[in-house]
Amino acid sequence: MSRAAWLLVALTSFVGCSSQVSQPTAPLQVPVFSDSAATSPNANGGKNLGTPLSADEEVMPAGIVNTSKARGNAIFQLNAAGTVLSYKLIVANIDNAFMAHIHRGPAGTNAPIVVWLFPSTAVSPGPLGAGRLDGVIAEGTITAANFIGPLAGQPMSALLDAISSGNAYVNVHTNDGVSPTNTGPGDFPGGEIRGQVEHRGR
Repeated sequence: MSRAAWLLVALTSFVGCSSQVSQPTAPLQVPVFSDSAATSPNANGGKNLGTPLSADEEVMPAGIVNTSKARGNAIFQLNAAGTVLSYKLIVANIDNAFMAHIHRGPAGTNAPIVVWLFPSTAVSPGPLGAGRLDGVIAEGTITAANFIGPLAGQPMSALLDAISSGNAYVNVHTNDGVSPTNTGPGDFPGGEIRGQVEHRGR
């Protein structure tokens, strides 16, 4: 019998913007994936992958400063055959998230979307100005059929190769629905929190 793996995201209160102070966020325990993975002749089979998400990793437009205190985690597990990625996207202290993706590109650059994660793997953003989100905001499975942009029509191994070479990141985009954009936390349409995806063993 496999043991249940648990992710502990413990975040304290943060200042969301100059006019609003976030309420304390209690520790959040989320069941993630099994500790053990079935053996497979596929070298990638059963691997765990993921990344913490923070404002520090974002690449902002010239003259824009990202002071967001939001945090998150993107967690993935590859099946034994190496063909399906199960995922969970977890956030805390973020406002107005309306989409999140995997992008193919190295740290320090903005790059094309290759997979949608939030609101789902369907290519469709959520509503603008939706307010505070905390906890698991999206979960599901990804196959090669979900690939878009430069990975469209390619196998799962293409995404795994990008991750292995440090060329895949997750970011969460926010928009308050009021012009202009990039006015502060909760209004960074190009991305508010981000992290490079990496292997985390089995």
